[in-house]
Amino acid sequence: MTTPQPEESPVGTTGDEWEVFVERGKIREFAAAMQSDNPAYQGAEAVIPPTFLSCANQWAPAGARVSVGFDRKRLLHGEQEFVFHGGLPKAGDRLLARDRVVQRFEKPGKKGGRMRFAVVVTEFHNAAGELVAESRGTFIETAAKEATK
Repeated sequence: MTTPQPEESPVGTTGDEWEVFVERGKIREFAAAMQSDNPAYQGAEAVIPPTFLSCANQWAPAGARVSVGFDRKRLLHGEQEFVFHGGLPKAGDRLLARDRVVQRFEKPGKKGGRMRFAVVVTEFHNAAGELVAESRGTFIETAAKEATK
């Protein structure tokens, strides 16, 4: 018996927009988790560490993000890239985020079967609608194990 999986979103599919509030305390906590004492991550004008936006999906309401439709038991997180279009967001900023599926492909697995890949870009815009940052993540579904005879 197979577990039903979420429907796959084809290339070009976008999710719903959600708000990301850049909080000073969350910046400080993230920096502490990275074991960074960089003063830029402290105080009322703190900027985010470059990988901070990896947490933004925690603020997305249920159903807002695109579904790649992969079996979570076989899911791997591949590459992750962050691109900033100007200065880093700072404490007090309000960003609007939205996912978009930009690529899907398959490759043969080293142990047989097919591995599936999905690349999702999350765009972050400021209140004026300007693109502030992009997060590009690659999701990998490993090949299914063949049924034993």
